[in-house]
Amino acid sequence: MAYVHSDSSRAVSSTKIVIAGGFGVGKTTFVGAVSEIVPLRTEALVTDESDGHDDLAATPHKATTTVAMDFGRITIADDLVLYLFGTPGQRRFWFMWDDLVLGAIGAIVLVDTRRLDDSFAAVDFFEARKLPFVVAVNEFDGAPRYHTEDLREALAISPTVPIINVDARERESAKQALIAVTEYALDHLASMAR
Repeated sequence: MAYVHSDSSRAVSSTKIVIAGGFGVGKTTFVGAVSEIVPLRTEALVTDESDGHDDLAATPHKATTTVAMDFGRITIADDLVLYLFGTPGQRRFWFMWDDLVLGAIGAIVLVDTRRLDDSFAAVDFFEARKLPFVVAVNEFDGAPRYHTEDLREALAISPTVPIINVDARERESAKQALIAVTEYALDHLASMAR
């Protein structure tokens, strides 16, 4: 995807990274922390209609949910823009994931250690599509901490998939996660070219 700024004749290239994970894991917060623009959010109130569909036990104070996507932007250089797409976490909205990942160079799977089971769908999705991804453990206050290898085994992911820690509320932390997935995606691409 490329476009030209109206004040310049220089082409601008763009790339995309997807932020995925279970319901309430911090995807919207992550995109908002690092985006240079006010992020586009498709949030709706959590209502009684979600009873029987969404498990709110681990997030009892969550009042809104993403129903389509979150969208943010970061200008990397004068001629390079990074777009961020946060997926909806609820199972009933997963049908949108295929469209959201089109053209992505990689993904970040946000994980809450209190609810590791909620991570399997995102891990499986990206593995099946062979899209490079990193696992980013969102360090919620009071959440248990585990050794990297224990998390790798619990999530049944390849030894080559990076596992990092992130605080989705902090811009610098989110930025480091984006750098990690970009480096991993470039390494992955280089290894495929050999």
